[in-house]
Amino acid sequence: MPAKGKHRRPKQHPITRKLALAGTGGAALTLPLISATTAGAVGTGAPTAAVTSVKAVSAPTAVTAPAAPIATYSVVAGDNLSEIAAEHSLNGGWKQLYAANRAVVGDNPSIIQPGIRLAIGAQAKAATAAKSAAKPATAYTNNLDGWIRESLDVMAKHGIPGSYNGIHRNVMRESSGNPKAINLWDINAQNGIPSKGLLQVIDPTFKAYHVPGTSTDSYDPVANITAACNYAAARYGSIDNVNGAY
Repeated sequence: MPAKGKHRRPKQHPITRKLALAGTGGAALTLPLISATTAGAVGTGAPTAAVTSVKAVSAPTAVTAPAAPIATYSVVAGDNLSEIAAEHSLNGGWKQLYAANRAVVGDNPSIIQPGIRLAIGAQAKAATAAKSAAKPATAYTNNLDGWIRESLDVMAKHGIPGSYNGIHRNVMRESSGNPKAINLWDINAQNGIPSKGLLQVIDPTFKAYHVPGTSTDSYDPVANITAACNYAAARYGSIDNVNGAY
């Protein structure tokens, strides 16, 4: 029998007490995570729709093509702007070619120096390459005419001025066209460095003015002519300006 003045705590139903203990205990119950693939099979209600993750794909970055290199033409003796423009099918003809190259040509479009390089534009590059590929290799005769012509082609590639007539005139005066000619009596011979070949070049001069791509033998006709013309260009402006011994 309860003491006086105290209220008796009502007795809870056993099931209610178990539920209360389960909800207020100190230890927390961790529920397992449910994967996206099994979520629809758990619980009540309609199954959860599967969600497909789509990775955004960025558009490819545009790549700017490199600019086409500007084609150039190396002037050789006898060239003129009109013929160069026509040969390379340049829009605007020689006037456009001159306007684009006035800085290297100078104020007179009628005079262009051998060896200078003219910008002829990217439009002519393909045509120039096709012509070069179709053009057979030059065959030079093994005589004075062929030696001079081959030398002129080498000189043009290296910007060395000179003409056929200027070379021929000096060759005939110096050696009469004999590539094995040698001077054994002048001051050079007395000093042990005799003049040799078609244009009578001494060895120190030949070595100093030798042009790459030619023989290192000073008696070689093409090498001798080309080195002599290179020397004459440095000292006199051109072999064409030489009218006596040099």
